[in-house]
Amino acid sequence: MILRRLAENLKAQNWTAIAIEFVLLVLGVFLGIQVANWNVERERTRDSAVFTARLKADLREENWRYRFLVDYHRDVQAAARRAADALDGTAPLSNEEFLVSAYRASQYKQGSSRRATYDQLISTGNIGLIRDEALLRIAVRAYSIATINDLVREGVNSRYRELFRMSIDTAVQKELGVQCGDRYLEPGDFEGMS
Repeated sequence: MILRRLAENLKAQNWTAIAIEFVLLVLGVFLGIQVANWNVERERTRDSAVFTARLKADLREENWRYRFLVDYHRDVQAAARRAADALDGTAPLSNEEFLVSAYRASQYKQGSSRRATYDQLISTGNIGLIRDEALLRIAVRAYSIATINDLVREGVNSRYRELFRMSIDTAVQKELGVQCGDRYLEPGDFEGMS
C-alpha cells in the first residue's frame, strides 16, 4: 500500500508526501528488524539459561564421578601396596587379607561421563550460549582431562590384573567379588554428604 502511494506521488512529483512515506517506510523496516532482533535475543537468553543449567547439572555429576573414581583408584593402589608389602615381608598379612588385597589391586572402575550438554554445545557451534566465563573454563577443563581415562586404560591393560585373574580359580574370584568386590552406587546415594 505504501509502495503504491509512493509510486503515485512520484508520478505527481509530490516531494513532501514522498519524503514522509519514505521515512515511514524506512522506520517500518527498522522497527521490524529491531523487533526480530529482540525476539532472537530473547530466545538466545532463554536458551542460554537452559543450557547453563544443564551444563551445571552435568558438571556436578562429573565432579562426583571424578572424585569417586580418584578415591576408588587410590583404594586400589593402597591394596596393591599392602599386597606388595606382604610379599616382601615389610608388613605381613594373613592369607585372607593378602588374597583380598591382591584381588582388590586387580580391580578398576570407569563410570560414564556426563558430557552430553557440552558435546551438544560444541557440535552445534552454540558454546557461546554459555555466558558465564568461569563455568565455560571449568567445562573445557573438566571434559579435556585425560586422568580418568588414563586410570581406566591402565586398569584394563594391567599385566598384573591379567596374571592375577588367570592364576586364581574362578570360584575363588566369584567369592572374592561377593565378599569384597565393587558395590554400585548412584550419585544420588551421597546427597547430603560432604
